[in-house]
Amino acid sequence: MKTPITFKSINNLAIPATIAGIAEPLLSITDTAIVGNIPVDGLESLAAAGIVGSFLSMLIWILGQTRSAISAIISQYLGAGRLEAVKTLPAQAIFLNVGLSVLVLLSTVFVVEEIFRLLNASGKILDYCISYYSIRVWGFPLTLFAFAVMGIFRGLQNTYWPMLIAIVGAVLNVVLDFLLVYGIEEWIEPLYLEGAAWASLIAQAVMAIMAFVLLITKTDISLRIQRPWHPELSRLIGMSLNLFVRALALNTALILAVREATALGDRYIGAHTIAINLWLFSAFFIDGYGAAGNIMGGRLLGAKDYNGLWKLAKKIISYGLLVSAVLVALGFLFYRPIGRLFSNETIVLEAFYGIFYLLILGLPMNAVAFVFDGVFKGLGEMKYLRNTLLAATFLGFVPTLFLGKHLHWGLTGIWISFAVWMLVRGGALVWKFRTKFRPLLSFR
Repeated sequence: MKTPITFKSINNLAIPATIAGIAEPLLSITDTAIVGNIPVDGLESLAAAGIVGSFLSMLIWILGQTRSAISAIISQYLGAGRLEAVKTLPAQAIFLNVGLSVLVLLSTVFVVEEIFRLLNASGKILDYCISYYSIRVWGFPLTLFAFAVMGIFRGLQNTYWPMLIAIVGAVLNVVLDFLLVYGIEEWIEPLYLEGAAWASLIAQAVMAIMAFVLLITKTDISLRIQRPWHPELSRLIGMSLNLFVRALALNTALILAVREATALGDRYIGAHTIAINLWLFSAFFIDGYGAAGNIMGGRLLGAKDYNGLWKLAKKIISYGLLVSAVLVALGFLFYRPIGRLFSNETIVLEAFYGIFYLLILGLPMNAVAFVFDGVFKGLGEMKYLRNTLLAATFLGFVPTLFLGKHLHWGLTGIWISFAVWMLVRGGALVWKFRTKFRPLLSFR
């Protein structure tokens, strides 16, 4: 059956995918807003939450790439009308992914202090990093499991169940944040930063349980490991490894930014923490159309419908740019109130307001990169995505970052580096898509 490329069909996938996609950054952004207003050591707690959040996001993004690989393969088989041939693959992929995440978790637990010292954390901030991470890290395998199941649903052209999982997790996290961070007089003692960690961990556990139940009850996909290994498992591992290297490059940029902001001083890592959480929130917001491109692009490629694929790319990029324009307008309209949501520290807010405009102006450029990133994942073009990120990071971001450091641009230099990074990413993807798929179009 021909895949319809309409406003309705795209948004039926993109809107639920947007809501699902903001679950993880919303968990972090909620922690940031609540932690930044803790009455005891609020600045140090905010800095610790930012450092730990960046490190955990790195781990999740690096090992969570199986989600995109599973989604791409399942959607391509669906487009080719051969879904039955791939039903044993997801269980094998999830088993390998979660098993690896447990090994990584256990290895980091024993060197946690050294990890955060490398990120320039010291003194009270280092102590808070260790206590916060020691709780939140146990949600790492749970999140990867939930992500993998969401990838299966996406491959089946279903973004509703991932949306439901995300909504429940986000709402639960917000409620538990208020209860555990600030406490309830005579009922619950305030746990401050540790309360935020427990809130995130409980929310991640509930999301994993929901993902498991929905997969078992709403699909024919089994989580029972069956031998022999599926012939597509090697392709999935290859795709995941390419995305793994890509994620390393991506997180090299994010971690270097955190390290340089931390070196500038407490007020600057606090401001950077607010900015990067807003950047990630907007990224996942725009990425809903990237998810639609991922889901529908894989199916169109499986059906060899290149005209439909070209039409899809043009439509979703226009929708993504429209969403980014709305976010730009909202950013400038609520420039100062947004900052006050996250901190009541004047010195932090002054530093944040000094670079917020760079974040806002970069959103349309981000939309192009994120949307085509999703399309390329659906097409299985993981090798090119890897090479693009390597070039953007080591030929764009890193040189600009250290130029800014040499010229004493401070936090502004870090965010100019992000702009260069996204410009290289988006430009390379647009060029590749045009050169590869335009010659395949039928103009009859």
